[in-house]
Amino acid sequence: MILRPALVIFDCDGVLIDSEGPASALCATAVTELGWHMTAEQALHTFMGMRISDMPAMIERQSGRPVPPGWVEAMRDRLISVLDTQSALIPGAREAIEAVAAAGVPYRIASNSSHEEMAVKFARTGLTSLVVGRVHSARDVGVGKPAPDVFLAAAQAEGIDPARCLVVEDSLPGVRAAMAAGMPVLGLDLYGDGAALAALGAIPIRTLTALHDYLV
Repeated sequence: MILRPALVIFDCDGVLIDSEGPASALCATAVTELGWHMTAEQALHTFMGMRISDMPAMIERQSGRPVPPGWVEAMRDRLISVLDTQSALIPGAREAIEAVAAAGVPYRIASNSSHEEMAVKFARTGLTSLVVGRVHSARDVGVGKPAPDVFLAAAQAEGIDPARCLVVEDSLPGVRAAMAAGMPVLGLDLYGDGAALAALGAIPIRTLTALHDYLV
């Protein structure tokens, strides 16, 4: 049983922002250019929740070719350009944030994405005013999910014991990170049964509306 949290920590992509479709299409194109042929759907399952900086090692193993110098930085620029025009809100995202605020519970965002990427996504979807000053990137702590560091940084920023936080995540690396941080986690699966997330210890939910049940 999850008690009323003292802090809610949202993941960004797949929880608040629907960016994974455009991002996966770009990743598929970019990876195929390097010799690892991949569809957008395959890219989604392969790279979901992963930092761009963690991709080259996997690409090189699969393609047998070195990733060109500067590829990570160029990929970040390409991704920002795509997200600036194609990001959308996950259904119920604004309402979920507003419900947390109305309940008097502080909230933060903790993501593997860079601040630059998140800034364009939040601006595109109108969330900037709700999240300003509350955003944590894995690049701030030097290691991404599934390491717990970015979640622990969010908790520390509010002075909240990790065990009293509640994380909302949609990816396997994200759930692993939350569990490693000692934080209970709701596993958002908009299109499936949440079994893979539940197997890692998350409580599966189908919509963000379910978060309201944990705020009373």
